[in-house]
Amino acid sequence: MDTRKRLEQELNKAVGRLRQLEGSVEVEEPQGVLGDNSPFADEVDEIQASERREIGFATRELLVERVNKLVTALERLNDGEYGQCVECGEAIAPARLRVMPEVATCVRCQDRLERFGGQLATAGFGGGDGEEE
Repeated sequence: MDTRKRLEQELNKAVGRLRQLEGSVEVEEPQGVLGDNSPFADEVDEIQASERREIGFATRELLVERVNKLVTALERLNDGEYGQCVECGEAIAPARLRVMPEVATCVRCQDRLERFGGQLATAGFGGGDGEEE
């Protein structure tokens, strides 16, 4: 499958999941049973509802981040820069791109970004311009 088609397919899938997630978010009412005498039933229900909302928000945040990365990858493809590390300019391993087509850094630079908090160019590492994406 060609790169553009794969990126577009991944983008459509991520946007679809995001829409599905947003469509399923509802205001949840505690599910207590009428006549339940337990003083903790309402509290437990509220905690569970809150936990489900938090998981939903975290999932949504990850999906939005992936959508943004895929859009950026398509822009890099249009500019002829897809597959090149945005930090050092070296080629990103094809196996890495197959697993994560939206990735913008090689393994070495990604490792450095994670260890040094995303400041490779200013810290004297890599040959990039300091912009991750």
